[in-house]
Amino acid sequence: QVQLVESGGGLVQPGGSLRLSCSASGFTLDYYAIGWFRQAPGKEREGVACISKSADNTYYSDSVKGRFTGSRDNAKNTVYLQMNSLKPEDTAVYYCATAWCSKISVATTRGGDYWGKGTLVTVSS
Repeated sequence: QVQLVESGGGLVQPGGSLRLSCSASGFTLDYYAIGWFRQAPGKEREGVACISKSADNTYYSDSVKGRFTGSRDNAKNTVYLQMNSLKPEDTAVYYCATAWCSKISVATTRGGDYWGKGTLVTVSS
């Protein structure tokens, strides 16, 4: 089974931190750039971060820049998203996917890309 699985979501207070993981099975992650996306209720899915295949370049949306940090450990076939200074508006289901990275679009996927099923992050007091 070829799949990506996100983990690490949960309930956190505003100003708190959370670390998400994206683990791959059935394929090797080091051949792919990985994007992080989120979708809040009633909102369109947006790319928030993207990590190149060797982690030499990372990209972030303006809404999370300076607060979120993407990284990867190819030996573990895992990509991470460290989220700090969380705000209620960060509440969403977060997904990882194989992607193209760019400064303008952050992360872009097409029909052949792999997606995880998401992990819910709730920021609330």
